[in-house]
Amino acid sequence: MTTIPRRPANPLDAAEALFKPAKKVAVAPVVERRALPNVKEPVSLKLDSDVLAYFQADGPGWQERINDALRAAMQADR
Repeated sequence: MTTIPRRPANPLDAAEALFKPAKKVAVAPVVERRALPNVKEPVSLKLDSDVLAYFQADGPGWQERINDALRAAMQADR
């Protein structure tokens, strides 16, 4: 039984193996997911600490209150 060497014994073959073109990997197409209407999405948002404290002062539901304030500002802008 003959064993095939893991590396080329000839230095020229070893150099050729190092510089051969890399195989191209097939890339799957990017699937764009559209957001469903009226569905809330998790986001990361940086707010000033006093703004956050204002909305959190009334207890649970502060994220809804921020959403309502942003919606009111959005509708006022139209």
